[in-house]
Parts: sequence; C-alpha cells; structure tokens
Amino acid sequence: MAVYGYEMDEHRASSSRRRRSLYHNLGGGRLADIMFWKNKKESGTILAVFTLIWFLFEVVEYPFITFLCQILLISIFIFLIWSYIGSSQLIQRKPPSINDLKVSESTWRFLFTKINWFIINLYDISSGKDFRLLFLAVVSLWILSVVGNYFSSLTLLYIVFVGLETVPMLYELYEEELTYAASKSGRDMKKLLNNFNSKVINKIPKAQTKSRKTM
Repeated sequence: MAVYGYEMDEHRASSSRRRRSLYHNLGGGRLADIMFWKNKKESGTILAVFTLIWFLFEVVEYPFITFLCQILLISIFIFLIWSYIGSSQLIQRKPPSINDLKVSESTWRFLFTKINWFIINLYDISSGKDFRLLFLAVVSLWILSVVGNYFSSLTLLYIVFVGLETVPMLYELYEEELTYAASKSGRDMKKLLNNFNSKVINKIPKAQTKSRKTM
C-alpha cells in the first residue's frame, strides 16, 4: 500500500504537466476546447447534432437531398414569418440582418489554416525525414482502408468524431489511474518475460556444432 501511495503521488505531481502538454499538442484553441469539453454546452450541442445527422442518414436512411431541401424550406418559412411579425411589431426581437447571417472571415481563415496545416504535414511525412512517422502513417491509413470496407463513410466518420470528443476528456478525468495502470502493467509484463526467459528459454539446451574431421 505504501508503494502504491508513493507511485500515485508521483503521478499526481506530473499529471498537470502532462495534461497541459496534451492540451497544447492538440492546438490549445477552440478545437482543443471542444475535445476537452471546456465549454460543455458547445461540445454537447456539436455531439448531439452529429448524432442526429448520423441517425437520420444511417439508421432511418433519410435521403440527403430531401433532408437538405426540407431544411432550406423550413429556414425560408421561419425567416418569412419572423420578418412579417417583426415588421408588425408583435414581438420585440427583430429578425437577423444580412450581416448577421454572413460567415465571418475569421471562420474561413481558420478553415484554410487547418487545410494548409494538413497539406504541410502530409508533405513533411511523405518526404521521409522521419521514417518512423512515415511507417506509422502508412500503417494507419492501410488499417483505416481495411476498416472502411465494413462501415459506411458516415459511420466511420461518426466513430472517429465520437472518439475525438470522448477519449481526451476521459483521459483527462482518469489520467492518474490510467497512467498508473499502464506503468504497472508494463512492469508486470517485463517481470513475466524475465521469468519466462529464466525458467524456460535459458533451460533449453543450445545446439552444439560438430566439427568434421578431415580425412
């Protein structure tokens, strides 16, 4: 118990540094905030919207064109009624203006920045400067292509999205326990391999080469 408490104290002492490192490695911006659920309302809303889209297209098999046209029709009717009621002063809140509906330049700048970041990293990996990273990327893409044969593209994207929205948060919540369990499992596995080598592998007689005598 004393050893366990000492090790847990060490993990607690370094947990904040690891958490900050993971958070900053993911960009430390709005995307990282969503993945780590810094704004629970925003992260929950995004997850609920993606879940609804996946449910409509994969489970209900709702046609995409029908869905898009109905969303546009509903939006037109909402803005039409809102404009009519707002002009007649039946409600205090006015309908949004054209400037309120425009996509801001910062949004497009953020999108193109991420696209450029992806292209630059893809080129850097493909250059072969880091062979380990290149091998990892090739293996990951191959595994993803194999898994894609068993899932639709939308289902695969939904699984990846749910993983990105839940794994960092769960890791942050249970970081100390997971780190301790991983280190303990690694030590136990190393001890087991050492016992196997000493009790089994080392007791196997080695083949001795017989020298042939030349006549």
